[in-house]
Amino acid sequence: MRTNESGKRLLILALSFLGILMITGMYAYTWIFVYHRRVIWNIKLYFWGHLLMVFIYFILLFFFVSTYGGMRIGYLKPMDVFFSQVFSLLCVNIVTYLQFSIIEVKLVRANGLIWMTAAQIVFAGFWTWLCNLVYRKVFPPRDLLLIHGERPIESILQKFASRPDKYRISQCLHVNGGQKEMEKAILESGKAVVLWDIPTADRNELLKFCYSHSIRVYMMPKITDVLIKGSDQLHLFDTPILLSREYSLRMEQRIAKRAIDLFCSLVLIILSSPVWLVTAIAIKLYDGGPVLYRQIRCTIGGREFEIMKFRSMRVDAEKDGVARLATKNDSRITPIGKFIRAVRIDELPQLFNILKGDMSFIGPRPERPEIIAQYMEDMPEFALRMKVKAGLAGYAQVYGKYNTTPYDKLKLDLSYIENYTLWLDIKLMLLTLKILFKPESTEGIEENQTTAKKE
Repeated sequence: MRTNESGKRLLILALSFLGILMITGMYAYTWIFVYHRRVIWNIKLYFWGHLLMVFIYFILLFFFVSTYGGMRIGYLKPMDVFFSQVFSLLCVNIVTYLQFSIIEVKLVRANGLIWMTAAQIVFAGFWTWLCNLVYRKVFPPRDLLLIHGERPIESILQKFASRPDKYRISQCLHVNGGQKEMEKAILESGKAVVLWDIPTADRNELLKFCYSHSIRVYMMPKITDVLIKGSDQLHLFDTPILLSREYSLRMEQRIAKRAIDLFCSLVLIILSSPVWLVTAIAIKLYDGGPVLYRQIRCTIGGREFEIMKFRSMRVDAEKDGVARLATKNDSRITPIGKFIRAVRIDELPQLFNILKGDMSFIGPRPERPEIIAQYMEDMPEFALRMKVKAGLAGYAQVYGKYNTTPYDKLKLDLSYIENYTLWLDIKLMLLTLKILFKPESTEGIEENQTTAKKE
């Protein structure tokens, strides 16, 4: 069974890899028959030279597609896979245009690359559709048995229902039925098991039972699971030990992280200065109110600082003095505000917060002291995310959404803290570029989601 499934996954991986090769073939044709023969005159290449140019393009494309999830057929929604491939193509082809211009020592005509990009995008759409069709044929929706506790299950049912091509929860079972009854139900159903918000002792017994019977388990981790995942494995003679360290960046990591923050913030401030000017004028002309919005937020160790954003709400948005998060279809958001929030322009002034050292490019998003206090009433662990400097973007923004629950955001932020590497920062910066174009990442929370909910 396992060998058969491995063969199917190998087939999907081979199809994804073949798609990258065919897109690279389009580039090879464009380079050899359009640019090398008609546009670029400063260099003459033969077989090995052309092969090197094509190989460089292939490596760049493979890197971007892998980073943005363009090869994750079946794991991501088809539109997410397609969007990842389109974004990867745009990134690689912009780099390629700069490469051609450097070779020619001037800006070359972009017509050929534009037509090539259009053809590649059309092919990527067709290939994604074809690969997803093959995936659905070889991997039918997996039947799942959901075992749950007292927490309502509507939200998790909706999330699984959003992927009908991959999951199908066909049975739900409450944990209070007893260990023997649950084990019997698992064996009789023959389904994979979802362990959703059940007591740790019951979960551990069920997990061992499923493992011993080779039954697949989908388990929603608790905070302690996230902390354990980031621990180091040691051996005391013949005894394995897990070491969970007190969190702190090494000196070289702090220097490298700060250097990246300074360099990137300065470059982005310079490049985006025209956008700043247009945005400021638009906000001022709309209602005559202040351009910038200042607010107290918390960073590492709970230290308070004043964050800056372009104002996206009415001047009297919080005239009652009560701190509240933006909700879905929030009437306080101005028409100008809707646009700048959708394209993330409202976040640009925080580049100065990064320069000052209050924030980093990557880290948990800073929250208001009042909101933190509200969350910590039901979820004291929320303070753990302030073990690091707050960030302009972070793990929770890349893999979650604005309206992801506070408890799930905390688990995502702790995943970043416990697994920190400099490469992880760079990867999240690249992935942040992708989510800039995903509107669901800026949706407000639902009205009934303004309080913390803990599993």
